[in-house]
Amino acid sequence: MMVAQGFNVDLDKPLVFQVGHLGEAYQEWVHQPIASKEGPRFFESDFWEFLTLTVWWAIPTIWLPVVCYSISISIRMGRTVPEVALMVAFGIFIWTLMEYTLHRFLFHIKTSSYWGNTLHYLLHGCHHKHPMDGLRLVFPPAATAVLLVPLWNLIKFLATPSTAPALFGGGLLGYVMYDVTHYYLHHGQPTIAVPKSLKKYHLNHHFRIQNKGFGITSSFWDKVFGTLPHSKSAKNR
Repeated sequence: MMVAQGFNVDLDKPLVFQVGHLGEAYQEWVHQPIASKEGPRFFESDFWEFLTLTVWWAIPTIWLPVVCYSISISIRMGRTVPEVALMVAFGIFIWTLMEYTLHRFLFHIKTSSYWGNTLHYLLHGCHHKHPMDGLRLVFPPAATAVLLVPLWNLIKFLATPSTAPALFGGGLLGYVMYDVTHYYLHHGQPTIAVPKSLKKYHLNHHFRIQNKGFGITSSFWDKVFGTLPHSKSAKNR
């Protein structure tokens, strides 16, 4: 599709099929956040609009039973509790790397085509444009369910039958921890040091240096891969 030159997005109309027309201007537009807690409308259709809205507590409510069931399978297959605990911990650790990698290389991919911009906006751009939109902060469960199928098949391929369920449960638990933490960093008011520091770290990613600080639950992988924002650069932004 031809990109309309000088296209202006109308925030009072559904956004998803508008943003593609921005072309190369999309990257600058999407990284100028609107701090309002009220999110925009995405679609004309009420059905598709509904699928984009998720309350934060749906994530633990839906996925923690799956975590428990998966872990119980490994125990029923003869794995000891310490062995299962180790596998769950390893699954969480692998999730933290996935969290960083997806955020850095997929969620922050540069796009300029109509459909590239549209898909990026749906995936992550909407969160950077409206970072305080509380109903579009966690990942919709329907989309998560679709993505879990190939992930489970990959783990089954790489692991043994008795270890795969616990590893899967650990990875899924890591995801739940990530999504709930992410919501809290935007809407919670932490009073103790660690969450206060994490909140400051993440909001710095949104409002100051958006090409650094890709970790959500920790800054560990930012330190490993050299994407830790420096306080000096934050002040100069």
